[in-house]
Amino acid sequence: MQFGGRKKKSSTIPQSELYGQHLQFYGQPPLENISLSEFETFAVERLKLLKTVENLGVSHVKLTDQYRRKLESQLKALNFPYRPDADDKKSQSGPIEYEKRRKDHISHFILRLAYCQTEDLRRWFIQQEVDLFRFHFTELVPKQQLAFLHKNNLHYDTISSEEKTALKDQLINSSFGISGIKVMEHEFYKVPFQDALDLVRLRKVYLKQGYAYIPHQDIVTIVLNDFRTRLSKALALTARSLPAVHSDERLQPLLNHLSHAYVGQDYSIQKNVGKISLDQIDSLSGKSFPLCMRQLHQSLRENHHLRHGGRMQYGLFLKGIGLSLEQALQFWKMEFIRGKVDADKFDKAYAYSIRHMFGKEGKRTDYTPYSCMKVILSNPPSQGDHHGCPFRHSDPELLKQKLQVYKVSPSGINQILELVKGMHYQLACQKYFELTHNIEDSSFSLNHPNQYFLESQKLLGGGKDIKREMDAPQRSQENSASKGSTGTQEVAANTSQHLAEMTEDLESFFQEA
Repeated sequence: MQFGGRKKKSSTIPQSELYGQHLQFYGQPPLENISLSEFETFAVERLKLLKTVENLGVSHVKLTDQYRRKLESQLKALNFPYRPDADDKKSQSGPIEYEKRRKDHISHFILRLAYCQTEDLRRWFIQQEVDLFRFHFTELVPKQQLAFLHKNNLHYDTISSEEKTALKDQLINSSFGISGIKVMEHEFYKVPFQDALDLVRLRKVYLKQGYAYIPHQDIVTIVLNDFRTRLSKALALTARSLPAVHSDERLQPLLNHLSHAYVGQDYSIQKNVGKISLDQIDSLSGKSFPLCMRQLHQSLRENHHLRHGGRMQYGLFLKGIGLSLEQALQFWKMEFIRGKVDADKFDKAYAYSIRHMFGKEGKRTDYTPYSCMKVILSNPPSQGDHHGCPFRHSDPELLKQKLQVYKVSPSGINQILELVKGMHYQLACQKYFELTHNIEDSSFSLNHPNQYFLESQKLLGGGKDIKREMDAPQRSQENSASKGSTGTQEVAANTSQHLAEMTEDLESFFQEA
């Protein structure tokens, strides 16, 4: 696999110099050959890292000691660069450290390809990368920070001693934790105020004639804004190159796999087929269904009908919790004939799609239940639809009303809405789980509606007979509909299968984070 393309020769930095520091702006793409296996490994492990960054950013105050310890632990476990040690030059310059920095560099650009495709994906990727960059930058000592700024052409102007003396009182009053003595010891940077809007909003800097005077300790805010802007522009440029990337049939299934789903257990492989009766569904929907499935069940009971998107999302979920094909046909038929569909029309228009869902018709694909990422990112609901993720696709006021009907406390509703506002939809669903099950902290990281159901059943004591095959390999949502050349199909299939095997343990990985 070759990373390459059009580039400015004048700006190309030798590889050895590029990895001279453990932190970089990722301005130059990797230009070497790597194997497809290494491509897959790097992509999955960086995705693990970014998911850890997201989870820690919500469950801990960023940059606290506990946050730092846990993130550093994961960086070590995944073999990424983690902490520059000014007193141990040997450990920071050997071949092992070089490989870590190489992996960090290449894996970042791989996920750019996967996460440049939509606005939601870009926003998520940028936020996690910025948080990871913040951690790395604040781990540098001031001398290393200055060296990083100079190396990346961030020549922020420091004010002279004379100007510092003239503005001494203003700088003391506007800068937190800096006394008169420290003002003369600290460097202050004079930058256009629009580059320091976060600090201006918090009233942490002195403003004069369109410039902000920033103490060295707060320069990280300016650097992060610069990094965010560069990464945002880079993702937009990457998106333009996607057609060329997708023409490579080895990469397309892998990138789609990475960007549209976090792959955990396969909830279509289970031991409990037929162990849930149709009479139990109403009761289970109220106590063990995630909000998206509870919403679909309620709509089905009220309207005696669901559109295709709702039938697929809810039907596969029911399949995953244990409904057999015969039960599913009976369940949907009983509900539809209570509405405007008679039995004959159901058999002709709807029964086929249910059998198809179970892999008994058409191309015999045994569809697997939708993951949270698939529900959130694909096929958004339109007018009259009830599928999708309520935390992602519902108006906040309507979501608030729904949570009130389900007897979620006012403080709990506020916590959920804050997570939704921050676009942490899966974490909002996990908070809903904790509130409706009266627990302080769930011991898992939620990634799948069927995972929600199983964890609920464990807590409520009803999960003994509702188990899935934990070691089953992840199967793809659909097999390829068209049959191209045999060699191409084998490469694509092997790519998806290998990725699935590598990501099979991600669920347990995040439970430990």
